[in-house]
Amino acid sequence: MATPKDLPDVGGFIRDLRRNAKISLRQLAEQAGVSNPYLSQIERGLRKPSAEVLQQLASALRVSTPAMYLRAGLLDDKEGHGVLAAIAVDADLTMAQKQSLSQIYETFRRENTRLTEAQAEAEAAQADQPASQAADLANVAATGPTTVGGTPTEAVLESVAVTEAGTAPAPSTSIPQKKKAAEAAEEETS
Repeated sequence: MATPKDLPDVGGFIRDLRRNAKISLRQLAEQAGVSNPYLSQIERGLRKPSAEVLQQLASALRVSTPAMYLRAGLLDDKEGHGVLAAIAVDADLTMAQKQSLSQIYETFRRENTRLTEAQAEAEAAQADQPASQAADLANVAATGPTTVGGTPTEAVLESVAVTEAGTAPAPSTSIPQKKKAAEAAEEETS
């Protein structure tokens, strides 16, 4: 069996998250689908959980799996997962706030990757197309999606809000409005 000094402090991280969520060891073990004694050993640093168990614990604690993997030493911090880990351990944030921040951060990273790819495509197309068309493609690739009169950041935030809240219901028209529209259509055909 490994000694506590050999293992990253994932157990303390899990214990802190569990305490911040105000759930018992037994409740977390049940939600994650692991035994109570096994989870206790993980929290005390006596056992090293597998990637699958870490994923189950992350889901039960409502933190991102990459943050859990990073803390367990399974990921490098090269791809910004340190930000996710910092969000996950911030005691001043609620679980809902942590989830929202993590989703926004990951959405921005995906959007930046998409914009980088679009910029590369625009540069490749620039060599094959007339200057005006290539400039239009480069401008769209550089700015990304925007809201009406807004900024690219606002468009990304709107997409996150829609993702979290679901799509908005279509506006309904009232019966008097439908009658007026039907009457207007009749007058046009007469």
